[in-house]
Amino acid sequence: MMRQTPSTLTLDTSLLKPGLRLAVGLSGGADSVALTQALKEQAGSLGLVLHVAHLHHGLRGEEADGDLAFARALAAELDLPFHEAWVDCETEARAQKETIEEAARRLRYSWFRQLMASGEVDAVATAHTLDDQAETVLAKFLRGAWTEGLSGIHPVVEFPEGRILRPLLSTTRAEIEAYLAALGQGWREDSSNRALTFTRNRIRHELLPLLESWNPRLRQHLAQMAELARDEEAWWNSEAARIRPQIILHGRPVRGGGRAASDGLAMDVMRLAQLAPALQRRLLRSAAEELGVALDFPSTEALRALALSGNAGQKREAAQGLRAERTPRELRLSILPAEQTDSEEATSFKIAIPGEVTAFGLRLRITNESSQENEDRVATLRNWKPGDRVQLRYSSGPRKVKEVLERLKVTGSRRAFWPVVEIEGRIVWMRGVEVESPAGLRIESAILDSQTSSKG
Repeated sequence: MMRQTPSTLTLDTSLLKPGLRLAVGLSGGADSVALTQALKEQAGSLGLVLHVAHLHHGLRGEEADGDLAFARALAAELDLPFHEAWVDCETEARAQKETIEEAARRLRYSWFRQLMASGEVDAVATAHTLDDQAETVLAKFLRGAWTEGLSGIHPVVEFPEGRILRPLLSTTRAEIEAYLAALGQGWREDSSNRALTFTRNRIRHELLPLLESWNPRLRQHLAQMAELARDEEAWWNSEAARIRPQIILHGRPVRGGGRAASDGLAMDVMRLAQLAPALQRRLLRSAAEELGVALDFPSTEALRALALSGNAGQKREAAQGLRAERTPRELRLSILPAEQTDSEEATSFKIAIPGEVTAFGLRLRITNESSQENEDRVATLRNWKPGDRVQLRYSSGPRKVKEVLERLKVTGSRRAFWPVVEIEGRIVWMRGVEVESPAGLRIESAILDSQTSSKG
């Protein structure tokens, strides 16, 4: 159910239950100020016990100090309990080898969870808007997300300590600013929101306005796509969970019936063939996830083709060490054992540019199509090591390889032997992801004894 404040700001009040002790994350920006004001106006009719929470990230110097003072004063003006905390994002980012954005978000949600764990509040409301939703969906699309990625920002996020709520996801920034103007309420501007070094800001200030010249309602359409994707995923996930036990089998079949315990799992290809492609893909991805592998679209389609039209005895290797073998009745999935070695020399290979090397179960070829001279340049194919950072394509900044492996769900012994290519101290290729590499550099990898390949 949607209600409107007297100044026509749209709030999703279906998320707000009587008696809820709710802290509003108040940064001082227009969105969070509007959310605080709108919730204050309706707190009595909704039965809310409202609090205000502000986290000082230790960034932007006096500007951030001014944000804190503004938030504290607004809470006092509205007679609301005020919670504040300070963190040092730069120090944390250096210690954890992550970007400032990553550190800020992690610390912010960690503090929200601490607030809820303290028992002072039951939930925290954040001021994500329809514009934020559109930017998120577009960013996920650019990265090649599956449908669940296109679901964007969810209205509710569940944590063991409580819930994060987003009541403004149907409200635009234009409506926010009009609402505040009607109230005569000011807000703070964050200077970092104008920096085009961040991917989100480039989407906000450059890409979305350009696309809106083709379709002025693009933001609404992207937000609607998120809602559709969220509901579609919920339905498909329940359907996949219902059918999964009939398709995904554990162990190996034994003569006389039954199955013996073994590593890996199998899929009944006859039953899989009877399902719609959308369900086939979800079940293949679900099986791979059980083995700690996150499949991309090309790998999923390669396995689907092997399952549906492959011949008995055919094998294929997908991303992250996943091996598939076709039998007359099943597609068997397992994880390749990691290469066993404890010498640095054995896991480091020099490659002249242009050049080729065979290692880590791969054949890797590097060429350079740039006009620049590269006679003295040499690449190194090696295991990743703690402290490595990689610039993913379409990402706003370098990310820790450790975190990328966690997102890929690379676990166990395979994790220690994950290959990367380094040139002059910079990682220009990493197995399983798209890396932002120097102009003209072309890296082709082929898994040995497999028809699959990737290019970057």
